Amino acid sequence: MLPVRLTAEPLAVAGVVLAIAGGVCLGCASGLVPGLHANTLALLLAATAGQIPGPRVYVGAAMLAAGVTHTFLDVVPALALGVPDPAMAAGALPGHRLVVEGRGREALRLSALGSAGAVLLAAPLALPVTAVMTRLYPVVSAHLSLVLAGIAALLVVTERGPRRRVGALVSLGSSGGLGLLFLDAPLSGVLPVADVLVPLFAGLFGAPVLLAAIEGDGVPPQADPAVTTPRRTVATLATVGTLCGAVVGYIPGVSSAIAATLALGVTSTRGPRAFVVTTSGVNTATAVFALFALVTFGDPRTGVLVALDRANVPLALPVLVTAVVVAAVAGALLVPWLGDRYLRTVGRLDPAWLSVSVLAALLVLSGVFAGHIGVAAFGAATLAGHVPPRFDCRRATLMGVLLVPLGL
Repeated sequence: MLPVRLTAEPLAVAGVVLAIAGGVCLGCASGLVPGLHANTLALLLAATAGQIPGPRVYVGAAMLAAGVTHTFLDVVPALALGVPDPAMAAGALPGHRLVVEGRGREALRLSALGSAGAVLLAAPLALPVTAVMTRLYPVVSAHLSLVLAGIAALLVVTERGPRRRVGALVSLGSSGGLGLLFLDAPLSGVLPVADVLVPLFAGLFGAPVLLAAIEGDGVPPQADPAVTTPRRTVATLATVGTLCGAVVGYIPGVSSAIAATLALGVTSTRGPRAFVVTTSGVNTATAVFALFALVTFGDPRTGVLVALDRANVPLALPVLVTAVVVAAVAGALLVPWLGDRYLRTVGRLDPAWLSVSVLAALLVLSGVFAGHIGVAAFGAATLAGHVPPRFDCRRATLMGVLLVPLGL
């Protein structure tokens, strides 16, 4: 039973359309700007919801549209600059390798297919998965530490050779120590919304790549956008991402970054194209499943839904699901269109100037979002981010920053 009634009045429909359009624009901004997240914009919207004219459901539609669009567009800076959003961190570096090989345009389209496929699968699966998770939730929640330990073990044992496995352990341990040190630290950022994940992930995954790129040749010319992965394989990978995304939607405290790491372990032998499709699917499926989990359990599982809950948005599923679907269509169309231009623009810039500029911007954002603690977290995370390349192990082991604190 819905808490609000829906009407087909032209003004109401126009209001919803404008709200979704505004949310898509916000999602584009957060997705394309390194270090900025839709969660932050959604929480800022929640703080000012009282001053926004119209029903609160419009605010909710804008929040969800921004969040879904972000899950499509955040792959672009991850590929072009090597600065991933937390949810894309597990697959960002494999995707970045595709850009170096001149296959960035293909990677953009693979990401769009993974995200779009996740929405197509998650929407009809939401109700049956919700019914199943209602029964399984107590068991999974009670054994969450074992689940996370299994993910961490999978990341280590799937490395090839003892040296890489040692590196994976060091990487998990050092990043996990950062998580224990900074995730619960008191923050004092400039904005009313503080977020220490911005400096942590920027340092772990972005800064080492940018430092290495200072002496590099920049983004090479990109070849044609043809997708070389078979359609059936793409569909299978999107399904894996969708199911892993369901874990995030229904289990509190487990972020989409953790689910992406789980998906990475499952698809570790399939190559960088598989990483891009799967992690994109995880990222987007979360938005759908988490919405149904909020309606069923009453607890928000993602940052966008926390903002929606704080703004007292009525859970009018037809409006909110429409916002998700429309934003997904917009995101799927915008990824290749904006992404191609993003890659081309970055390729024309001097790599040293670009890398230093983005590093400076990430340092400033760290201070804006988390104050002096954010700056310290960025510096410490940058040091830890150099561990995987030293041992030639996967950078996904740096997800210990979330795995270890949640597991303990």
